[in-house]
Amino acid sequence: MNQPLPSSLTSESLRHDWQREEVAELFALPFSDLLFRAQSVHRRYFDPNEVQVSTLLSIKTGACPEDCAYCPQSTRFDTGLSVEALMEVNQVLEQARAARRSGATRFCMGAAWRSPKDRDLPALIAMIEGVKDLGLETCMTLGMLSDTQAKTLAEAGLDYYNHNLDTSPEYYGDIITTRTYNDRLETLAHVRDAGMKVCSGGIVGMGEEQSDRVGLLQQLANLPEHPESVPINMLVRVPGTPLAEEGDLDPFEFVRTIAVARILMPASHVRLSAGREDMNDQTQALAFLAGANSIFYGEKLLTTANPGANTDLALFARLGINPEEREMSGDEDADPRFYNAMEV
Repeated sequence: MNQPLPSSLTSESLRHDWQREEVAELFALPFSDLLFRAQSVHRRYFDPNEVQVSTLLSIKTGACPEDCAYCPQSTRFDTGLSVEALMEVNQVLEQARAARRSGATRFCMGAAWRSPKDRDLPALIAMIEGVKDLGLETCMTLGMLSDTQAKTLAEAGLDYYNHNLDTSPEYYGDIITTRTYNDRLETLAHVRDAGMKVCSGGIVGMGEEQSDRVGLLQQLANLPEHPESVPINMLVRVPGTPLAEEGDLDPFEFVRTIAVARILMPASHVRLSAGREDMNDQTQALAFLAGANSIFYGEKLLTTANPGANTDLALFARLGINPEEREMSGDEDADPRFYNAMEV
């Protein structure tokens, strides 16, 4: 016989005071109960059959001085990655046009920096302005930001800034030593203070315990404002990185993480992000059922593989999912199939 949910888990209001014990209780729910709870919350805030679609482009690849144990772009690891300088603005805009034609509503640009140099800001501003002129939402991930840099990007019109917490405060030192957890929280504060939206999540499958997944989601949910986008990444094991031989995470545990994120941050887009290349369709379908409602699509996420757009369209059609629509402007040559996946 089913037991009633603990009284601490019955409120669906936007909370910022979650306790570790409460989050751990959610993870401990029977799988079906947890997914039912998450799907019920999801339906109160979103159309359950729509998924927001973004494209991610690496605008500057490799030669990062950080030592993030999962990252092939670090100079500290020999991963065979080719180092590339910051792309020209016109090249970036060509990629943004292609993403828009394929149905993306948000264009995300990532640079492998510890933090951007002020001399790079004019090019970044031109990219932001050019992508916005195409009618796309803009997002960047450039490393740590000062308050002045955050304000400059916001004034240029940047909609979202991505800066992940990666894992729990307790496990963080096992993954990264070149910047602190507080450094990451400080950048998120600068982004908020500048008026931009926050994209922040983490990576699972890095050898952490479930208690670390509890700690990561608690940190995100207890920020003064929930991130508008919460990417949940599955570790992509890249040869040459310290985590290359890490074991597989149970897919059900990954889906549990998605579901708990949905419950803790009910009004946020929860993004099924890196690692989808290694997920079967059934795992992805469960993730959507658990409340994931955003994906990156295309051949690569920065430097790692990702299912192609046609594969995603086919899965959407099988599940009866449609990409979130947007008003079109400028060139009207977007693929109309992306707005009714059932017709593919």
